[in-house]
This record gives sequence, C-alpha cells and structure tokens, in this order.
Amino acid sequence: MNAEVDNLMHNVYLKTIAFFSVSVIALIVFLVIFGLITKYKDWEEIKNGNVAAAMATGGKIFGICNIFRFAILNNDSLTDSLIWSSIGFALLLVAYFVFDFLTPLFKIDDEIKKDNRAVGLITLIISISISYVIGASVT
Repeated sequence: MNAEVDNLMHNVYLKTIAFFSVSVIALIVFLVIFGLITKYKDWEEIKNGNVAAAMATGGKIFGICNIFRFAILNNDSLTDSLIWSSIGFALLLVAYFVFDFLTPLFKIDDEIKKDNRAVGLITLIISISISYVIGASVT
C-alpha cells in the first residue's frame, strides 16, 4: 500500500492536491481548537461586524497557513509535513498564551469581543510574525 501511495506522490498534480487537501482539513481542525480556547465565538463575532475578531481570526489563519507553507517546503512526505505543522501550531498556541500572560492590564479575548481594533491588530501581527519564526525552525 505504501509503495502505491509513494508512486502516486511522484505525480506533481496529485501531490499538490494531497498537500492542499490535508492542509485545508488541518486548518479547519486547528481553527476549531483555537476557537475552543478563546472566550468569544470567532465566526459569530465576525458575522456581527466585529473587526477586531476578524483581524485576530485572519492572523490565526495566516499564521497557521504560513507554518504549513514552511512545513511543506522543508519536507517531502505528507506525514512529515503534517507532523511539523502540528508542532508549529502547538507553538503558535503557546505564543498566544504567552501574549495573553504578558498583558495583565487587560484580557485579549475580552478586548477582542468588545471590538477593540488595536488589540485585534496587534494579535494579527503577533500571529503572523511568530508564524515566520516558527516556520524558519521547521525542518
């Protein structure tokens, strides 16, 4: 079975479809996990016009996808890419908790729920920036 899969992965079109499909599914799973740790409902807030929530969620999406980008570029196998992407996502979660810990004067989730766009913007920038650092360390 593995030999058949390996042969299929030599076809660049099928390889692209495989990496894309697994990345999209993993992105959805990772966003659900992020949604479970935030105190607000991302998509409900976005639907209601909360720009801060849209910026924070956009930063999460960009950050996760950027980590996938590096994992795919640095690994030949789909399995290795998924493993490194998962490790990178875990590190992105750690960065989220560290950022929340380092802002004792306010709670990030509460401010985003109140549509504090300054907090939404800095959250977006941190997610994107940290994803580049994580991506650079993905092997």
